[in-house]
Amino acid sequence: MQDLPKHILVIRLSAMGDVAMTVPILRQFTKQYPSVRLTVLTKSFFAPFFRDIENVSVHAVDVKGKHKGILGLYKLSKELKKLKFDAIADLHNVLRSKMLKLFLINKKCIQIDKGRAEKKALIKGKLFKQLTTTHQRYAEVFDKLGYPLDLSTPVFSEAADITDKLKEVTGNKNKPWIGIAPFAAFKSKTYSLSLMQEVITSLSKTNSILLFGGGKNEIKALETIANSNINIINLAGKLSLDEELDVISNLDLMISMDSGNAHIAAMFGVEVITLWGVTHPYAGFYPFNQNPENALLANRDKFPLIPTSIYGKTFPEGYEDAINSISPQQIISKATSMLQKSLT
Repeated sequence: MQDLPKHILVIRLSAMGDVAMTVPILRQFTKQYPSVRLTVLTKSFFAPFFRDIENVSVHAVDVKGKHKGILGLYKLSKELKKLKFDAIADLHNVLRSKMLKLFLINKKCIQIDKGRAEKKALIKGKLFKQLTTTHQRYAEVFDKLGYPLDLSTPVFSEAADITDKLKEVTGNKNKPWIGIAPFAAFKSKTYSLSLMQEVITSLSKTNSILLFGGGKNEIKALETIANSNINIINLAGKLSLDEELDVISNLDLMISMDSGNAHIAAMFGVEVITLWGVTHPYAGFYPFNQNPENALLANRDKFPLIPTSIYGKTFPEGYEDAINSISPQQIISKATSMLQKSLT
C-alpha cells in the first residue's frame, strides 16, 4: 500500500454531463479510500458539483484564457506541479489532456479507455448490445491506479436546505416536485416542445413542475409554458449553478433528454426518466444507478438504424424527429407510476 498514490490529479475538463458523471464515482472513491486526496482539474463553473465531497478539491482551468494553447498548458503544468500530486487519472483523454501530460511526464498516469472501436461498431449497426458504461470506464482508471471501486452500493449527498431566497422562486414544496429539462444540444435529442407541453400540462394538475434550461431562446420558450399554469415554474436563467443543484437535490423526479440534467439529477440519487432519440443507452451514457426501465426509447421498428450517433450530432435523413415516436402518454404514465412508488 505504501507505493499507492496518496494524492491523485483527476482530469475531467468538459462537458457538463461528463463532469456530472464523475461525481458519484469520486464520492464512492472517497468513501472507500478516505485517506487519499483528489484534485479535480476542471472549469471553475463546474466546481459546485464537488462542493460536498470530502478530500476533493478543484483546480480551475481556463482553456479560453490563461491556459489556452501550448503555452497556456505549460503554465498550467507549472501550477499543478506545486500541488505535489502523485498520479494522474485522465478521465477526459483528448488532445488537450494528452498535451498537458507531456509537461507532467514524470507522473504516473492512467487514461480512460473510451472504447471508440466498440462505439463505432454500435452506430454502424455491426453490434447492438450494452457497452461498458462511462461510469465503469471511470472506475477502471482508478482500478489501474491501485484503487478498485465497488459501485454496487452508491452513496449520495443529502438534499440541500431550500433557503427563503430560493423559495421566492420555487415556492414552498406543497406538492411533489418534478423537474423537466426539455432541451438538449442537438435537435435529434430534443423532444418536441408541443408534445412536452402536453406532458407538462397533465403532470402539473397534481404536481409542481420546475423547468430547467439555458440560453435566451430556451428561457423565452420555458417562460411561455410557465405562464400557462400556476403549478409550472421556470427556473431557467434565474438561479446560480449552486442554487440549481440545491433545487435538483430536492426533486421527486427529473424528466430529461439524454443530456447533462439527467446526470446532475442522478448524482443526487434522484430518479430520472430519460428520453432517447437517435442515441441509445447501450453506448454507455445512461445516468448513474438508474433503473433501465426509466429510459423511454424511440421506436426502433420505425427507426431501425438507431443508434446513429453517440452524441446525437449525426443521423440519416428522416431520423431528426425519431424521438417524437415516444408518446406524451408514455411519459405521463411512467412519471405517474414512479411517483406513486416513491411516495408510498
